Amino acid sequence: MTIIAETQRLLIRPWQPETDANQALAIYGDRLVTHFIKTKADSLEAQISILKRWVEQAKQLNNGTGLWPVRLKETDAIIGTVALIQLPISSGKLTDTYEIGWHLKRAAWGQGYATEAAKGILGYGFKQLRLPAIHAATHPHNLASIRVTQRLNMQPLGRTNAYYDTELELFKLEAIAWLCSRRFNP
Repeated sequence: MTIIAETQRLLIRPWQPETDANQALAIYGDRLVTHFIKTKADSLEAQISILKRWVEQAKQLNNGTGLWPVRLKETDAIIGTVALIQLPISSGKLTDTYEIGWHLKRAAWGQGYATEAAKGILGYGFKQLRLPAIHAATHPHNLASIRVTQRLNMQPLGRTNAYYDTELELFKLEAIAWLCSRRFNP
């Protein structure tokens, strides 16, 4: 199995739709988790379909991006999803701007997992994919996600309506800033 990123506590690798669907449903079937996102599942079949779509999209793009499960190394339990994808404009057309995102099940909130997974994926995006910058787009009222962007030292760019047909707070981290922060805080 391909490993996308590994951190002290987490392992990030591609989805296995049929195997992972039950654990994914605990994330995307929870209204509190999906409050700020469009991905929602109300059945195991719907969840399998979503995961298959994500796997197929990554395969079709073939650019190293995707949405991946975040697993605890200690138990192999899936606690969330981390994404590195191209931001779509309102029409759905993909841009050349790359976005990082995260969704965690409620039991994993407040334990630093989103920041840890995001750091792993930022490293993957900057080192393996050689992206010049990575953005985050979050709902203005999603304060927990905004705090994660702050812990990642992402620069706030303000509000935009350019993506996902909704108003979002946009953040950016440039590769050079990430590299410099790694030199001083290994």
